[in-house]
Formats: sequence, C-alpha cells, structure tokens
Amino acid sequence: MAKIAALSGFPEWLPSERLVEQHVIDVFREVAELHGFSGIETRAVEPLEQLLRKGEIDKEVYVLRRLHAEEGDEDTGADRSRTLGLHFDLTVPLARYVLEHQNDLAFPFRRYQIQKVWRGERPQDGRFREFYQADLDVIGQDTLPGHVEAEVAIVMAEILSRLPLPQVSIHANTRRLSEGFFRAIGFEDHTPVLRALDKLPKIGADAVAALLHDEAGASEEQAQKALAFASIRTRDASFAQQVRDLGGSGEMVEEGIAELTAVIERVEAAVPGMIVADLSIARGLDYYTGTVFESFVAGHESLGSICSGGRYDRLASDNRHTYPGVGLSIGLSRLVSRLVSAGMAAPSRAVPTCVLVSVADEEHRGRSDAAARALRARGISCEVAPSAAKFGKQIRYADRRGIPFIWFPGEEGTGGEVKDIRSGDQAAADATTWQPPAEDLRPRVLAAQEDQTD
Repeated sequence: MAKIAALSGFPEWLPSERLVEQHVIDVFREVAELHGFSGIETRAVEPLEQLLRKGEIDKEVYVLRRLHAEEGDEDTGADRSRTLGLHFDLTVPLARYVLEHQNDLAFPFRRYQIQKVWRGERPQDGRFREFYQADLDVIGQDTLPGHVEAEVAIVMAEILSRLPLPQVSIHANTRRLSEGFFRAIGFEDHTPVLRALDKLPKIGADAVAALLHDEAGASEEQAQKALAFASIRTRDASFAQQVRDLGGSGEMVEEGIAELTAVIERVEAAVPGMIVADLSIARGLDYYTGTVFESFVAGHESLGSICSGGRYDRLASDNRHTYPGVGLSIGLSRLVSRLVSAGMAAPSRAVPTCVLVSVADEEHRGRSDAAARALRARGISCEVAPSAAKFGKQIRYADRRGIPFIWFPGEEGTGGEVKDIRSGDQAAADATTWQPPAEDLRPRVLAAQEDQTD
C-alpha cells in the first residue's frame, strides 16, 4: 500500500481532540438555546453567482462538479447561475434561507448554526480549508431594535466564558462613532481612514500615519488625532469624554457614543469583565452599519480575533422587505486547534466509556452482555471486554483506554463487583442500581491547570 500523506488544511482530530471540539459545540448550542435561538442547517452548496456576490472571494471558492457527466447532462461552462460551489461561510446561505423561507419564519428570527464550510486559502496555523464555523444571528424584517446588538454580544460572552479559555475580551466599536469623529476633524471620506487604521496591529502607528497622509490626505494634526482616537480603550463609558477631548463633536458623534455606551453597560452588567470599548476596531465597518465586535484571548494575541461580527442593515432584500440583522461568528475549528495545540484544554479521558464489563470466559459472555445492557439502560456508557483474557490483562486494557471502572458480573448477570481502576477500590454492586460518581459519568473537558510553582 502506498504511503498515506496528510492532506494540508483538512483537519482530522484524534478521539481526545474531537471530545474538545464536541464540548465547544455543545456549549455553543446549550447557551444559544437557553436564550431562545433555534438551530438550523443549510445545504452545503449554493449557486456560484450567489457565493461570489461578496466579491474578492473567487479564488477561495471550491466549485462542485461531477467527475463523470451522464448522458443528457449539459455543460454549464462558465454559467455561474448553474454552477454550484461549496459555501465558504454561513452568511450567504443565511441570506438565501431567510428569503426562501420568509413566509414560514417568525421575525425577529433567532438562529444559530454550527456547520462545516470550505475555503481555499493557504493552510497555516489555525487556518484550514475545511472547518466548523458557529454563527449566532437575530434577523429582523424591515426593522430591528438597537438593543439586539447588546443582546447578541451577551449570548456570545456567555458562550466564551464557559469555554476552557484564559481571559477573553470582547472589543466593541460602532460605525456611527468612527464616522462622526473623522468627519468632525475634517475628513470628507472616512473609508481610507478606516482602511489605514485596520492595519495598525500589523504595521504600527508610524506606517499607518504615512498611509493616512498618502491615501486619506490627512494633515499631521488629523493623523495624530485619528491615531489617538484609535488608541482609546476603556471598560466603561469613560471613552466618551476622551473622544470629546480630541475634538469629536456633533450629532453623529453623540449618537455613536450613546449606542456604544448602551452596549458596554448592558454586556458588563450581564457578563462582567469581558467587554471593552475599543475604538481601533475598524475591520468590517464598510459592511456593518452599527456596533462591530472582535474578541481576543489573553496570551494568544497571535491567534487574532476568535469571534467577530456586528450589526448589518441589509443581509438580504427583495421587492417587499429588507432584512437587517446582528450576528457574531466563531471560527470553531480554529479555536479548537489552539485549545488543543497550546494545551489549554483536555478531556478527563479519551473515550466516552465509563465501565468495561469483564468477561470471565466466552461461554458466559451473555452475563457480561446482560450487565452492560442494565448499565446502558440508565445512561452509563460501557463496553464489553473484547476477549476473555485473564482479568489482569482486561484491567490493563481498560487502563490503557482511560476507562475508570471495570465490572465483574455475578452469576445472574446483574449482580457482581465493580473496581475503580485508579484507586484499586472494589465493592459488591448491582448493575440495575449502581451509579458512578457524577464527574466520571461522562468525559469532562478541563482547562489546563496553572503552574502551582509560579
């Protein structure tokens, strides 16, 4: 057989790593449903012309076609309306889904979606070509109240706070505040200013100042005020006075301050210590129409934003309605990759099995099967030993697998003894009543312990 090589950009987790991924998925789903969000799943493909409406994504889209065309099939050629592509995010499918099912949905529509997407970008640390994305959106029909921006951020903050991560901070800004400030200090076009400030983390303040001069026509004073504006970060509403002190004034600035203050105060009240007013957040402000969010993990800034999104007023539209929304998205596989590679999280055991039911001899395997059925009937995960080897060998098998308990069936199949492999304790038990400790019933994903020697 030819040597098998890994396919770059298409991750395959080991069972213990998959448990971490499944934990993140479960937490996302549980918290979203606690807040009344309904789960959906959309098809994996969309017409190519719909996928390319976002622009500058054509090199990343995987096109779907059959290897062998059957008789009667027509060559679609370059006809994008008939060519299918794998979706590269969950926003384009959501827009189509809302339009297609608008008569069957109740608005505001609260939706979460955890699904694989495909993107033909260069694989690197935390960047994959096939990966899970987890989205959370509230979609309105024609209107959507402003308080939803804080509400969606609160749900995401709760999700992130439950994951085995170091300190996570959600950074928020609003388009109205940025645009109003840049107008107040004399910029006629704010777009090149935002574009330049978006490069701050990569190229630094001096290079951004040069871009502001060259691309936005900024004076030295304007450039310095723009950089000072982008340096404002507060955990409360004190950002407002700093903006005013820099020369930010006017109706749009005050509206932006009010919008961002409302978000900061509501999120802080619900999930303390996670929200930050960060006026450097510029990415996406040409698409988003209200508050925009990006989230970072302390000590893992190289990972970039693990969760981003915001308010958009035109997810989709037809001849009758427009559909504004607020959404946040996690690159779930990217986050799991860092959790695993950095040792931030690990399962308490690598298998779901709680109990290995031993087999005394093949003639009496039925007793072991009966005990296993009794345990499973009460939700206890178990498996029956693969062979009737010596008990010492069966115990070593369970230990290698990380299974905490081994069951020795009695003559009737339900009675017997159970042994805790870790402590060596062994006691009489009945498969119809015995219960393992709650912490052993299922694998638990644990955050890495801090070094006690520090």
